[in-house]
Amino acid sequence: MRIATWNVNGIRAREAQFTEWVNRDQPDIVCLQELKATQEQLGETLTMLPQYWSYWHGGPKGYSGVSLHLRKDVFPERPAFRHPPFDVECRVVEAKLGSGLVVASIYVPNGGKDYAAKLRFLEAMAEYAEGARAAGEKLVLCGDMNVARTDKDVYPRDRKPGVIGQRPDERGVFERILATGLVDVGRALDPDTETTFTWWPPWRNMRQKNQGWRIDYVLASEGPGLKAKECRVLTDVGTSDHAPVVATFD
Repeated sequence: MRIATWNVNGIRAREAQFTEWVNRDQPDIVCLQELKATQEQLGETLTMLPQYWSYWHGGPKGYSGVSLHLRKDVFPERPAFRHPPFDVECRVVEAKLGSGLVVASIYVPNGGKDYAAKLRFLEAMAEYAEGARAAGEKLVLCGDMNVARTDKDVYPRDRKPGVIGQRPDERGVFERILATGLVDVGRALDPDTETTFTWWPPWRNMRQKNQGWRIDYVLASEGPGLKAKECRVLTDVGTSDHAPVVATFD
C-alpha cells in the first residue's frame, strides 16, 4: 500500500499538477493540505479523480483546508470521513478503513501569528494519538506538521533554536506524539540523512539547491500490519514550496 501526502499550497493553482501526478503514480491513499479554497470554490473540482473516494475540507475564506482521497479499487465501499475533536480551521480529516486502521490528513498551524495555538493543536494531537492507541486503533497521520524534529531536518545554515518550527517546546510535543506508538517513517528508514527535505523557501532557487526543512511526515503505528519499506520525497512533482512524500507499506 502506498500512502502519499502533499501540501499543495493552493489546489486551484496546482490542480493540473495534482491530477497528473496522481494519475501517473496511482497512490492508494492521498492526503492534501493547504487547499486555500472555500467549499464553493472546491465545488468546481469535486469531479476530478473519479477513481478515488474524495473528501474536500475547504477552509473559511480560502484559508488552510485539507482533503483525503482513497482508491475505489482498493477500498470498494466509501469510507466514513470524520473530523476528530482537535480539528480547527479545517485542518484535519480522517477515514476509518476497517481492521482498526485510521488515516488522517493533518495541517498543523505554523505558529507565526499564534504560537500558543500551534502548541495547543499539537497537544491535542498527542491526546488524540494516545486515545487511538488505547482504543486499539492503528494510525497513519500524514501531512504538514510544521515542525522540524531535529537539527538534521534543517539545512545547516538555517538551524536556529529560537525560530518557530525548531523550538524545543514544539519539538518536545512532537516527540510526545511519537511516544504514543507512532513511527516517523522517513527517519526510521533513513536515520542518518541530513539532506532530505520536504519544504524549501520559495526564493533564490532553494529547492534546486536543496536547502530546506523536513516538515512533512508520514507517522504510522508500530507493530504488525504497517511495516514500512520505503519513504520517498518527490522533488520533481509540482510547483508548491512543498514536495509530496510517499510511504510504501507491506
